Amino acid sequence: MSVTVLIVDDSKLARIVAGKALAELQPEWQKLEASSAAEALAVIADKPVDICLIDFNMVDKDGLELTEELRETRPDMPIALITANIQDEIIARARAAGATFVAKPVTSEGLQGFLSGAALRLRSSKA
Repeated sequence: MSVTVLIVDDSKLARIVAGKALAELQPEWQKLEASSAAEALAVIADKPVDICLIDFNMVDKDGLELTEELRETRPDMPIALITANIQDEIIARARAAGATFVAKPVTSEGLQGFLSGAALRLRSSKA
């Protein structure tokens, strides 16, 4: 099963760290990157994306706003909100938007549960 993951973060270093954690767990999956919400929307409009890892704190639009926008067209896409801003309110808002909360810095251990669940959802939706 070919899977494409979009990593959205305005920090190049954060995208590298998340990409490395992703590669440790799913080396065969494809990785795309976007440095802003606008760039993420352009990538998703142009390429097939199965999963998104979205930073919460970005300049143009926060990750929850982007998640809610994506939900309009991709209601079943597995989305993880990644942030170092670990507050109950943000975690609750992520869940309400249908996203999984993943704390930064992103590690393979931190991503493992989300990616396992995402892979299962993708397999069952394509079956």
